[in-house]
Amino acid sequence: MRDVAVIGIGCTRFGEKWESSFRDIFVEAGTLALEDAQLSGEKIDAMYVGNMSAGRFIGQEHIGALIADYAGLATRHIPSTRVEAACASGGLAFRQAVIAVASGMEDIVIAAGVEKMTDVGSDESTDTLTGAADREWEGFMGATFPGLYAMIAQDYMHKYHMTREQLAQVAVKNHYNGARNPIAQFQSEITLDTVLKSTMVAEPLRLFDCSPVTDGAAAVIVAPLDRAREFTDTPIKVLATAQASDTIALHDRRDISTLDATVAAGQRAFKMAHLTHKDINMVEVHDCFSIAEICAIEDLGFCRKGTAGKFTADGETALGGKIPVNTSGGLKACGHPVGATGIKQVCEIVQQLRGTAGKRQVDGAKIGMTHNVGGTGATVAVHILGRV
Repeated sequence: MRDVAVIGIGCTRFGEKWESSFRDIFVEAGTLALEDAQLSGEKIDAMYVGNMSAGRFIGQEHIGALIADYAGLATRHIPSTRVEAACASGGLAFRQAVIAVASGMEDIVIAAGVEKMTDVGSDESTDTLTGAADREWEGFMGATFPGLYAMIAQDYMHKYHMTREQLAQVAVKNHYNGARNPIAQFQSEITLDTVLKSTMVAEPLRLFDCSPVTDGAAAVIVAPLDRAREFTDTPIKVLATAQASDTIALHDRRDISTLDATVAAGQRAFKMAHLTHKDINMVEVHDCFSIAEICAIEDLGFCRKGTAGKFTADGETALGGKIPVNTSGGLKACGHPVGATGIKQVCEIVQQLRGTAGKRQVDGAKIGMTHNVGGTGATVAVHILGRV
């Protein structure tokens, strides 16, 4: 197996992009990544595209071919593959690209993610996202994703006595980071009161505990590490790629407030990279709801089970803290175009390791991690990247 490096990244601004089509935004992200790697489309050998549900959001299927076509790569007949794993689609697209290069099958590969979610009404977008849960046993019973994550939050708060104020600190911290990210959907800081007085969605989750509906695209380019300096002076090595699965329905889980797939994928990634938690300088986790970040940092092993609320409230996950979490603003503030999120996480870590993250830069960043979740934890992808 060959060592793999990220040689280029590109990301659109996230938000409600009424002026841009699905095709516009993925072309923009891909162009930015090619420019960053200083190479032309003729050098690309393959493409993997994370997309959850273009068929429901914009009425378009056959996404791999569509993107190859409008990216100007169809006449070269490169393989372009859509990857779907609900909200983990982007993370798995990146994993497939890394595997393709590591295996020697391909040399220069694009991993991208894209979602255009605002072209349908809120009812339809909520129903579409519910397809990432068990439609028969959860969706048909009226359980939406806010409802499912509210169950996780209720279970967690009952077991571990986390306060509502501690949970709200996740959103406060992530909006602080998002206010320093030029691509973020929300670029304003908020207060604890903002969260606690926002509209109730599903007890105990309020509006400011929930990630938004978002349009956006992101792309990264990977290549063999031994060729990486042909394209960039700052290649970022992929130290580990891991994936794990769990039951799709919450009622079949061993423990609904522990995502066992996160535990498994995290352990596999640390083993592959020959690293420990102390080696990680920052982590992008899947905070689709504030409780998801609480569970993630525990399940990945950055703090003991039941302590993440206090850990967050004490500032340990903030910029300058023990382990900065979601320096991009996370899904909560940066936005969550579901197919693109896993790729955006990689882009954020690459910027941090290059030292180009501006006002949200983690001092001395050398190694970072990403954590991307599909559904309520049925699919999890974890990656570790390091500065060469």
